[in-house]
Order: sequence, then C-alpha cells, then structure tokens
Amino acid sequence: MTTGGFTSEQLELEERVLVLPHCDLKDAVTIGEIAVAIARRESLAVSIEVRLGEWTVFHTALPGAKPEQTSWIARKARVVLATGHSTLLERVKAEEAEIDWYERYEMPEETHAIHGGGLPLKVSGSGLAGILLISGLPQVEDHLLGIRVITEFLARTGENE
Repeated sequence: MTTGGFTSEQLELEERVLVLPHCDLKDAVTIGEIAVAIARRESLAVSIEVRLGEWTVFHTALPGAKPEQTSWIARKARVVLATGHSTLLERVKAEEAEIDWYERYEMPEETHAIHGGGLPLKVSGSGLAGILLISGLPQVEDHLLGIRVITEFLARTGENE
C-alpha cells in the first residue's frame, strides 16, 4: 500500500479541520511562499502550485525538480476541481471500495491523477476556493507537506490552534 496507512475517515477529518477563514489572491500567494520556505529549508526537489479555481496564481520549481512534475500537478488539479477533495482521499476511498476510480468516474488517467499532493483550499461557509499542489516526493510525502503548509498558514492567521 502506497497511501501511508491513511483511512478515508482520517483524511475526511483533515479536510473538515483545515478550513481557511478566507482565501484571496494574497492568501494564495502566501500559501505558496510558505510551501517554498519549508521545501527550501528541507532541500526538497519539488514543484509547487497554488490555484484559485482554475487560475494558477503561484508556481515554482525548486532545484532538482523535474519538468514532468508540471504534468502531475495539472492531473492532480483536475481531480480536486472535479471532486472537491484531496487526491490522496480520492485514492484511499477507491482502494477501500476496491474500485477503479478512473473507470467509476469516467476520468482518464492521462488527464487525472489520484496521487497525493493535490489539496483543496476550502473556505468556511463557501467551500472550495483553491488548490495547493505539490509534486516531486512520494505521494504521501507530497500530501503531508501540503498539510504542513496549510497548518502553518492557519497558524499565521490565528484561526487554528
């Protein structure tokens, strides 16, 4: 199993807890900057993108990143836009139900990726506002980096413990 032992219940709780008070352009760029700061500190060869809807408002590739990460990011983004959930949650739910996610939802694997690293940026009272996308690490590590980024953003806004 490549999903870190997560259950869908754990990942759904994570999404309910990590809700932003707001997510405008300034917030989206700040989220990207937090991701870059953590990745640089740890010398991670990742690509990072933040979107508001389908609008890419932040994108960077750090030393060691690979060109194909851009394609992975686009494929992960399509999953989050289609479902409103993290790519890792979608993968874990498919594994738990023992279904072929791509077949069930009629979304081709060439354009969609249920691999960790696509995280919804949900705003309290209004739902999906954007997406944080990370590519370059094993999928669970991509996801966990995203969780750290959102947690730090919430800590800076004073909205979470």
